[in-house]
Amino acid sequence: MADSRRGWRRGVQALAVAGGLGAGIVGGGLAVIAGSLLREAFRYPTPVQDGPDLMLQEPSNTKSSVVAAADGTLLHVVTSGDVDAADEILVFVHGWTCNTGFWNGQMRHFGEARAMVAYDQRGHGLSELGKTKLSPDLLGQDLQAVLDEVVPDGKRAVLIGHSMGGMSIMSWAAQFGAGMEEKVSAIVLTSTGAFTVVQRQLLVPEDLPALVRPLEPYVERAFVSTPLPIPTTPLSERITHYIALGPVARQAHVDFSNDQIAACSPTARGAWGATMYDLDVRLGLDKITVPTAVVVGSQDRLTSPVHAEELADVLRANGVLHSLTEFPGAGHMLPIERAPGYNRLLDTVLGDVSAAKSS
Repeated sequence: MADSRRGWRRGVQALAVAGGLGAGIVGGGLAVIAGSLLREAFRYPTPVQDGPDLMLQEPSNTKSSVVAAADGTLLHVVTSGDVDAADEILVFVHGWTCNTGFWNGQMRHFGEARAMVAYDQRGHGLSELGKTKLSPDLLGQDLQAVLDEVVPDGKRAVLIGHSMGGMSIMSWAAQFGAGMEEKVSAIVLTSTGAFTVVQRQLLVPEDLPALVRPLEPYVERAFVSTPLPIPTTPLSERITHYIALGPVARQAHVDFSNDQIAACSPTARGAWGATMYDLDVRLGLDKITVPTAVVVGSQDRLTSPVHAEELADVLRANGVLHSLTEFPGAGHMLPIERAPGYNRLLDTVLGDVSAAKSS
């Protein structure tokens, strides 16, 4: 464990150098922040050792294919169920550092009962990063490419996004949302925000000495944008638990989340992280015209409930808020941590879509 801690500190120092901080600050204020984060991570309860979560296993009924984005970049897509026969097609959009496997718990829940599509965001999973400069607009353009390819004419999608996936949906709405009701039945925005997401993370402990508070922006930017490999170690599991899950978490969920993050390309992780620093997709949020559910965990450190409330306020004012749901004790990886409850919420949204269609 001592070797792991030394390795983690070296990683933090490398983050600081990449972020443009001088060596003196690295050895001083940044070390204080790093130590505070590590201390808080080790204060978290030991994860519950209750065996594997079978819902996280890869579904057996999926098919893989590729979709070409507008710039020719190939995006990996998985489908399940009869897309041609379905009225609504569930389209799952994962978040930063994850891949299509993030949605295993949802795809296993619906099985053959629903037509489903999930894709690896550009540079994630099996999707190419491409050569186009990354931007928030590109998130929506890639989603549009997937919808064009996998949602047949006359069918509608239910868009379900987590974290950067929710931002992708809002980016899509800003660019392609005209006549949305003809293409989309409903939207679910999970653990996400529309602006200043990186700047409002809750990773740095509140009791940080005032002297080093000015260094927080450097830490925030370095945290998301530095393309360092993240090996899977007992210490990385501690950090993942603190950053991405609620305090009381199952070991299976910590392991799964840690594996998702470790599998992400460091280049893609850093490039998309830097892009999110200046992200503002409020225009797309304001253009949503279909029932939209907002979901968040009460202990989400990356996109806190403040973001969910902001989203809900706009949607409510526009008359399209389906519901605002906060899961007590859950962190950022809510669809993994609270899969049964989250799946019931999706069932409710889909039931309401069907009821609205028949009324």
